[in-house]
Amino acid sequence: MPPFYAIAALAIFVVCYALFIFLPRHRSSVACAAALLVVALGVVPWREAIYLVNWNVMGLFIGMLVLADLFMQSKMPAVLAERLVDRMKTVRGAMLAVCALAGFLSIFVENVAVVLLIAPVAFAVADKLNLNPMPFLIAIAVCTNLQGTATLIGDPPSMLLGGFMKMNFNDFFFYRFPNEIWKQGDTIGALRPSIFFAVQIGAIASMLVLAWLFRRNDQPTATVAVEKIRSWTPTAMLALLILGLSTCSFFDPEFKWLAGTMCMVFGAAGVVWYLTVKWGSLKELTQSLDWDTTFFLIGVFIVVGAIGEVKVSEDNSWLDLLAGALNQYVGTNVLLGFLTMIFLAVAVSGFVDNVPFLLAMIPVVQKMADFEHAPLPLFMFGLLIGCSLGGNLTPIGASANVVTIGLLRKRGITVSFLDFAKIGVPFTIAAVGASAIFVWLVWR
Repeated sequence: MPPFYAIAALAIFVVCYALFIFLPRHRSSVACAAALLVVALGVVPWREAIYLVNWNVMGLFIGMLVLADLFMQSKMPAVLAERLVDRMKTVRGAMLAVCALAGFLSIFVENVAVVLLIAPVAFAVADKLNLNPMPFLIAIAVCTNLQGTATLIGDPPSMLLGGFMKMNFNDFFFYRFPNEIWKQGDTIGALRPSIFFAVQIGAIASMLVLAWLFRRNDQPTATVAVEKIRSWTPTAMLALLILGLSTCSFFDPEFKWLAGTMCMVFGAAGVVWYLTVKWGSLKELTQSLDWDTTFFLIGVFIVVGAIGEVKVSEDNSWLDLLAGALNQYVGTNVLLGFLTMIFLAVAVSGFVDNVPFLLAMIPVVQKMADFEHAPLPLFMFGLLIGCSLGGNLTPIGASANVVTIGLLRKRGITVSFLDFAKIGVPFTIAAVGASAIFVWLVWR
């Protein structure tokens, strides 16, 4: 029989995960309470619990929160969106251009923030042309979820995977994995196209789907009033930070401290600048940041870390047992393992938050890759694609989707699961399918 601590760790994880499903608005409170319970029961000593949190990732996330908020307040994204709309000849062209811009911004800015920023432009276009804004807003939400996967700073799942694999900013574009399992004649540790290009292939496929879904909106577009840029400073700071992150590998190749520290320094500089130009008070700035996700991540790090640390038997944790069960199912068939892992990630992430699932599955996927003698990036990149894009299946699968449904509800528009699925399902199938094929062909 498993020891008490192993049973307690699993029970806390299962209950915590169930509450994420039924109480999504209280996810941070649930995660933090579960983490405290893990420590209080002695499952993990508090000193070890602190080290279960990836503080480099947390610094990266918090620093980016500040700069992203300042970037939005500068009105730069809104100006870009409105100018794009004015240059399109048809409504369909304007809708696709705004969706593409929303995706581009999500490469650097948190998805929910992008939705809140772009939504007023979408509503303005819909009002002037007497269109139903629902398909437009849903398309914007799913595009942000897609492109948030493309870079290290785009979305928490990318940060988490990058932290585990010690990937720097540049590794999301081209990655060299020093693996001795490459086929004969292949260069050991070959530099290959990474997750960014897989996401872009998926973006092209999914934009074709949106173009077909919006095929009836061929009427001429109308002029949208253009916002004025308040300041170029946040844009410059964001650009400098991205440039700095691209050089981190030279000084911190293990991804232990530099990226998080750099983001925190830039975030602190942003706060000082914000108070200097008097855009608002420190209280207003701190209230606008996504502290819910911040504390959620900290709690989940500890809860998931506990089921990976506590041993069920002398050699195995719960995650070891799960990996063994999956390995028995797929055997040594690498393609079957790859497809099984993606299907599982998409199906689960369509209904529950992808962060705890991703954290739980990372060590499992690592063991699967070892068992099947497959390159680790093949399974890890597939896992990231499945977790990040699976949320587009349903209106509750991603935070950006939930916010979008709320914005439409304020306008008296109710979005059913079927309404969302008409766009989300074909979009997800196209994006996941194209991205997965790219990853398989490059990394198999």
